[in-house]
Amino acid sequence: MRATVKTQATLALLLTLSSAPLMADDGDTANNAAAGSQVIQPEVVRQEVDIAAIDTENFEFGIFAGLMSVEDFGTNAIVGARLAYHISEGLFVEAAYAQTDTEETSFERLSGAAQLLDDDERTLTYMNISLGYNLLLGEVFLGSKRAYNTALYVIGGIGSTEFAGDNRSTMNFGAGYRFLLTDWMAIHLDARDHIFDIDVTGEDRTTNNLEFTGGVSLFF
Repeated sequence: MRATVKTQATLALLLTLSSAPLMADDGDTANNAAAGSQVIQPEVVRQEVDIAAIDTENFEFGIFAGLMSVEDFGTNAIVGARLAYHISEGLFVEAAYAQTDTEETSFERLSGAAQLLDDDERTLTYMNISLGYNLLLGEVFLGSKRAYNTALYVIGGIGSTEFAGDNRSTMNFGAGYRFLLTDWMAIHLDARDHIFDIDVTGEDRTTNNLEFTGGVSLFF
């Protein structure tokens, strides 16, 4: 009887000692699994970019200057002003007024004949109203912290041109580029074609008069 009890005690002790390494191995495996599950997250530093965009103001007033080529009357400096209302992000209406003084025609210079127009009649003044559409909206980055909104737009409309002693119905169309310096100031580059009929030389014909200008505008 004593031998049996002693044998059972010995077996129990051996089982206890043999299970200890297995439990240690299980603990190490669990710790290794926990350590492996930890993912190193990279530290991302987000850089703030200041984007100039049109503020809540919908009106835009600007002045411009450039060159206008009046068919048969040379290429001369032109100055003017524009007032626009932005209906939406893509659509706007614009009223414009500008003036230029034209030269003598090649016929007058070469023939030595009497002048076709007096000095007052050589001044060309136009007024028009046009509808524009922002065709391509984009951004220009200058440096690492500054972005400027830009827009390439098309425009066309109707108006009146006072030239050579008469008011002439005029169509205009063209394209422009707007560069927003701030949310209230922009720079413009424009190209327009002003189409009207003229009969100064005795023949009534349709003329294309190209205008290239640059200007600055304010939003309010």
